[in-house]
Amino acid sequence: MNQTLSSSALLDALLAELGPLTVLAGDDAPLRNHNDYSGLPASPPLAVVRPVDTAGVAAAMRLCHEHGVAVVPQGGLTGLCGGARTPAGQVALSLERMIGIEDIDSASATMTVLAGTPLETIQLAATAAGFFCPLDLGARGSCSIGGNLATNAGGNRVIRYGMAREMVLGIEVVLPDGSVVTSLNKMIKNNAGFDLKHLFIGSEGTLGIITRVVLRLFPKPASTMVAICAAQDYDNVLTLLSSARQNLGPLLSAFEVMWPDFWQFATTQVPGVRNPLQGDDTAYGAYVLIEALGTDPVHDAPRFEAWLGQLLESGVVPNAALAQSLSDGQAFWRIRDTTGELQPQWPGHAAYDIGLPVADMDAYVRRCQAMLHAQIPNVQSVFYGHIGDGNMHINVYQPGAPEQPKDLVNDIVYGLVREYGGTVSAEHGIGTLKRQWLGHARSPEEIELMRVIKRALDPQALLNPGKVI
Repeated sequence: MNQTLSSSALLDALLAELGPLTVLAGDDAPLRNHNDYSGLPASPPLAVVRPVDTAGVAAAMRLCHEHGVAVVPQGGLTGLCGGARTPAGQVALSLERMIGIEDIDSASATMTVLAGTPLETIQLAATAAGFFCPLDLGARGSCSIGGNLATNAGGNRVIRYGMAREMVLGIEVVLPDGSVVTSLNKMIKNNAGFDLKHLFIGSEGTLGIITRVVLRLFPKPASTMVAICAAQDYDNVLTLLSSARQNLGPLLSAFEVMWPDFWQFATTQVPGVRNPLQGDDTAYGAYVLIEALGTDPVHDAPRFEAWLGQLLESGVVPNAALAQSLSDGQAFWRIRDTTGELQPQWPGHAAYDIGLPVADMDAYVRRCQAMLHAQIPNVQSVFYGHIGDGNMHINVYQPGAPEQPKDLVNDIVYGLVREYGGTVSAEHGIGTLKRQWLGHARSPEEIELMRVIKRALDPQALLNPGKVI
């Protein structure tokens, strides 16, 4: 059967089994499903299938498997690496209608949710139930929990709570042939055989489609302390990080470092953002946002303030601003979150999400900056990130260029990552945009093992083909 006849037969079969409210084809396929947030050219799928439950996902996968048509899972479409983009002739399987919280178990401190549920919905439900969902990232209002797990999302609080996979106890997955594996485990301790959920978390929808999830919940913080600290140099940053780990212990929830280029952009070029270190025109070597979350509102804030005061008195921290209110803390985080303002000011800029040994980060920044300036006239760049967990973000832009020199910037950024023994993706995934650079972070043996697993679960390569490997 040729491809056209196969596609037509598949559409007929999908419509017959799932109905026209679930299967949207041709001009009825929503434009939003033509792309993710990667900036790649939009590509209309053969059809958009929007099941409302696991049975619908399984039926769609079974039919696509029978007709030999590839499927691309889609969540909130906030991914940055092209992992949810659907090439022509493939089916987009969107989980956008699979939204809902099925269960909050107070005794086991877990929440069971459908995979299309937005992260922010989960956060709010956890808060209302007296718990805390610590997974947090800028796209919280639109990203889905299934997509978060498929990419093993990181975000702002990894230093304390770990990556997304650390917050998952159980999952339900639909395999490429339409079979369903349900393991909605609620137990923290369960060593009965292989822990299969970790095959699918971080696999970017290439091995199975996550449909339901059991999340761990945590105690709701009763106190939040936020400070912005200046640092003379990167050695000063490392001293501050060590002190925060030692003295704040489990309270430490975020340690965000901004190099001077980022600080200058955020505090001088973004409307509504103010410099909390006003009155001090010193050009520091770095700026650090520190957040601590506690459960003792009487003692946590005085402890945090006393620790910060000692650092100021000793000269470890030359200047600092302590949030005196919730709005102050939000204003401090607003500085760190100004990356969303880069796109209108730097249209088409190159963005990177890398991981490095913490001790090497400043050396990497200095070398990367020097190479960028030596090879790209008038280049602008900013460096910042979740340094406490080894994650750095980089944005690079050449003003006035008819086309941004992304290939050259890729060579510089990723070449240095390989030299320093880092990773080309700390939290965003590989998708298609980073696929050619996977060998900079994984050995040939690791990549071959990934291929073995892919062939075992998806021998026809019908689930998100061409992504990751």
